Amino acid sequence: MAESTAESFRQMSPAEFFYRNKEIAGFTSASRAMYQTVREFFENSLDATEVYGILPRITLRISKEDPNNPSYFTVTVEDNGIGIPSTIIPDAFGRVLFSSKYKLKQTRGMYGLGAKMAILYGQQNTGKPFEIYSSTMNSKRVYFYKLMIKMDKNEPLVLEEGEWPKSSKWHGTIVKLTLEGEWSKRTRDYISVYLKRTAIIAPYADIIFISPSTEAEGQDQEVTVYRRVTNKLPVPPKETKPHPIGVDLEMLKLMISERPSASTKEFLIKGFQRVGEKKAEEILKKANIEPGKKVSSLTNIELERLYKAMKETKFIAPSAESLSPIGEELIKIGLKEVLQAEFVDAITRKPKSYGGHPFIVEAGIAYGGKLLENLDEIAKDSIKGQQGPFVALLRYANKIPLLFDEKADVIWSIVNSDEFSWKTTYKLDPTDVVAVLVHVASTKVPYKGVGKESIAPVEEIRKEVEAAVQELARRLRVYLTKKRKKQEAQEKFRTFMKYIPEIAQNLAYFVSNGKKHPSEVSRELEKALIEMAKKKIKTFIEQPEEAISIATVHSSMEKYAEQTIGIDNEEGEGEDEA
Repeated sequence: MAESTAESFRQMSPAEFFYRNKEIAGFTSASRAMYQTVREFFENSLDATEVYGILPRITLRISKEDPNNPSYFTVTVEDNGIGIPSTIIPDAFGRVLFSSKYKLKQTRGMYGLGAKMAILYGQQNTGKPFEIYSSTMNSKRVYFYKLMIKMDKNEPLVLEEGEWPKSSKWHGTIVKLTLEGEWSKRTRDYISVYLKRTAIIAPYADIIFISPSTEAEGQDQEVTVYRRVTNKLPVPPKETKPHPIGVDLEMLKLMISERPSASTKEFLIKGFQRVGEKKAEEILKKANIEPGKKVSSLTNIELERLYKAMKETKFIAPSAESLSPIGEELIKIGLKEVLQAEFVDAITRKPKSYGGHPFIVEAGIAYGGKLLENLDEIAKDSIKGQQGPFVALLRYANKIPLLFDEKADVIWSIVNSDEFSWKTTYKLDPTDVVAVLVHVASTKVPYKGVGKESIAPVEEIRKEVEAAVQELARRLRVYLTKKRKKQEAQEKFRTFMKYIPEIAQNLAYFVSNGKKHPSEVSRELEKALIEMAKKKIKTFIEQPEEAISIATVHSSMEKYAEQTIGIDNEEGEGEDEA
């Protein structure tokens, strides 16, 4: 009976676990798998370039290379990054959760899990291996591997490897993966939008995309290029120690296992930022733990007391050196170049923190010009269901475009027209379209779900996003007020110009007195009146809150004309009465 009801247990490798739960990494369908594969390898290429001071040049090619399997697509990504040392290539791509020691700094991903999920997905659906070519900056050789992942053992299986001398100064990585997917309009739109939105925040990159030909639609391969328009790179993040408020009990135990021989006082000072000698003693006094006691000898009860004492202690906010914001200048360059808007602006807020994790909120805004025609397909679909003014939201987390679950994001809850006073406070017309870009940079972005496509409503982040968008909306309002005043002034000037010749001609008969011919006086008056009109229009534009009536302008123009040609007031009045 026991034998018949007993369950069978076996150990599951990390590779097998993540493949069985591939939805965690976004591999939920053939279409989404295509998008996710592109994203993972493309982001690896960006991290291998910009963080190391290299201006990125990344080429993405999606092709059909197996005529016997029309649903098989080969994704190839080439970059000019730092390259990968040949000795670690097999483990870097063939062992799930293989990575360097945990580092606390802003990155697009962690442990390269997404790329390995793509490799697992591809080999399980097509049986084809993963290929990689790489050369580091100082190497004189190029290395090649063709490999698969042994799912049961979480180990790389190297099928082929080779090396040869470099014939150029090239350095970087080329990855090639075949997977079962689909090239539908949805897939094409999402990959195209992802690249376009990346180009907006990375105007320092050359991005080349070669899409597959589709015989069913009769389309050849298309090439899309986003050229580098600036050589300025974002400031790279620096590795920092964890902040005491930002760790949980399990992480505390992990940190202790890496420094078992240290005393508790030494562990606190050297293991955490914002902890000096006095602060360490304050924590240990609250926890009732001797400063000299070895951290590895702490009991579970003592560990809990230490953890509680850390949470109850006040610290300086965590350092923002671990963050790499895009920067106002780059956001403005990207918005202007890609969206071709008439007005763009950006703001980078000061660093803040939540739960011991530093973060920076950045925002950009674009209005007018060719904005509407240059919006991507996802943004256009989003504004179709809105009541004007229309908001095209571009969301980013750690420089990654977020394309799914827009309405679930805390950012959308702030900027949408139902909640934000675009029309009443910021004077947008109901037909206006505005693009709002929001980027959240953090060592730990609070995502709402495992898909990591929307940001949770953390109050500290919500306040920063709201403040950033409000400031940009105020700047847009100032711009629109001046623009509308200028348009109104131009219309007034056209009205003045319509009547000035006739007014000058009629006035000339009253003020000439035979000293000058009426036509000569008329020309002088016309010139004087035009100059007067220009000055009044300029005053009108520079003082948007003051209304200047046409009657007032006319009166001032006549007075100015009299002063200009030296008219005697009494004589003028006498002739006027006559």
